[in-house]
Amino acid sequence: KVWDAVDTGCCLKTYSCHSCAVRAARWSSCGRRILSGGFDSTLHLTDVETGKGHEDCIVAISLLGFSAEVKAWDIRTSKVLRVYKAAVQQTLDILFLPEGREFLSSTDAVSRDSADRTIVAWDFQSSAKISNQIFHERYTCPSLTLHPKESVFVAQTNGNYMALFSAQRPYRINKKKRYEGHKVEGFAVGCEFSPDGTLLVTGSSDGKMFFYNYHTSRIIRTLSAHKEACVSAVFHPVLPSLLATCDWAGEIKIWQ
Repeated sequence: KVWDAVDTGCCLKTYSCHSCAVRAARWSSCGRRILSGGFDSTLHLTDVETGKGHEDCIVAISLLGFSAEVKAWDIRTSKVLRVYKAAVQQTLDILFLPEGREFLSSTDAVSRDSADRTIVAWDFQSSAKISNQIFHERYTCPSLTLHPKESVFVAQTNGNYMALFSAQRPYRINKKKRYEGHKVEGFAVGCEFSPDGTLLVTGSSDGKMFFYNYHTSRIIRTLSAHKEACVSAVFHPVLPSLLATCDWAGEIKIWQ
């Protein structure tokens, strides 16, 4: 669904291109197309004006979900370029680092005595594994987000805190900063930086929304956003005073 988030709050268009639940959807850089992935194991590139899909761009995908593989696709030819295998059961999230030469994947590979594959760094061109010794605490990380101005990234953890890492090799964790106070409790709770990088916002399994000061890691404000688990909070890319949240029950809210 495409919504008028600023004025009316009405749904403008609905696109029915998947046969199962939609896992993620992203705008193209030109704003004319929407790339969506679903639990029907397909990826659709939809034209916003016509609502039609591009048949040469509908491809099978196993980036997220119950798969041990991450695949890179050329959507112009619908062909797989590279496959990244981490010897895990499923991939939870992926994050490209600045310049797009490297990316990170978070996985469910956590055991009692090892967490050496929780976050894995990859070379995009060669598909070689750069590092799997990034996060050693025994918590899975359902989401990752990159700082808009500094070379750091944050990992949401099921330990009910967000950890800060360097986005440059060897991707060391910042042990002096930890963003805690919210709850994850097994939900795929997303987090994001404000466009100027001063704030870090996250949802919470108790339905709340937390704002953290990025530099001090202190909670600035807490809002009771939803009755169900708040699984995502995203800043508007042009109007930084606007924020969208969604919950486990399918409700979306716009905040100012």
